Amino acid sequence: MSDVNALIIDPLKKFVKDSIYLVKKCTKPDRKEFAKIAKATGIGFVMMGFIGFFVKLVHIPINNIIVGGM
Repeated sequence: MSDVNALIIDPLKKFVKDSIYLVKKCTKPDRKEFAKIAKATGIGFVMMGFIGFFVKLVHIPINNIIVGGM
């Protein structure tokens, strides 16, 4: 029984204790912080969209040269 306790029960108790501590320490962001995070996320989405668009834009002619050249 002590092996089970040491291998399963104790780590689970520690995990639950750490999780409760983390949730208690977390706070909701205020309006200014939320706006900053939303702005950064939006900029990231736009940048990734442009990167994907330009990769696709470059890939289409290369693909046509490779496949259409036969």
